[in-house]
Amino acid sequence: MSQTVDRALSILPLLAQGPADLGRVAEALGVHKSTALRLLRTLHEHGLVYRQEDQRYRLGARLFALAQEAVENLDIRGIAHPHLVRLGEQTGHTVHLAVYEEGEVLYIDKVESRYPVRMYSRIGKPVAITVAAVAKLILADLPEAERRALAAKLDYPMYTPRSTPNAAAFLTELAVVREQGWASDLGGHEESINCVAAPVRGADGRVAAAMSVSAPNVVVTADELLALLPLVRRTADAITRDYSGTTPPKDTA
Repeated sequence: MSQTVDRALSILPLLAQGPADLGRVAEALGVHKSTALRLLRTLHEHGLVYRQEDQRYRLGARLFALAQEAVENLDIRGIAHPHLVRLGEQTGHTVHLAVYEEGEVLYIDKVESRYPVRMYSRIGKPVAITVAAVAKLILADLPEAERRALAAKLDYPMYTPRSTPNAAAFLTELAVVREQGWASDLGGHEESINCVAAPVRGADGRVAAAMSVSAPNVVVTADELLALLPLVRRTADAITRDYSGTTPPKDTA
């Protein structure tokens, strides 16, 4: 039975390369055509493969529906949380995880700092979208037209002298973030708070979430926090591997 299941599953990556006829499937599996036909019929009955009019087989719509359902039900917070806790233990600073929903970037997880000075961010609360490092990472990954449309309709409150002042400056900063693959907020929201962030990517390579480490400058300087960036990026890459099953490209920076 295990051999039968193994052979049936081997058909799926074969058909992912394009439609194939019965002879090609049998040859790839190293079995008689009658065996290959039984396997294909079973997969067809479950909607995982489809027989075209030219008698070649391709992947079925049910397979794509199952894949989409699986992606939608992945709990990125549950997957990321152990990594966030470990990073919090390693650095001692506040760690956040954020996602993009309906035009807002929201915190969905937080690990508190071990230091007495705490941040007032809350899970479920929108971030300051024009200055937060996690927001810059997520928005930088949007298609250009969507990025420009969003930038045009945002307000640009000057929380501090380092806040992003307008749409043009915001788009310029997003372009830099998109190129370098990480983001920072060095006193842009609160003059006393600095933050560095890295992306968590889905199987399609797009940014699915962003995670960050934040600390007040009475605890560490901005330069000391930026020195943690390699560790932050490695943590984000580890979450990406667990979440999407893919390995992010190596950092060339």
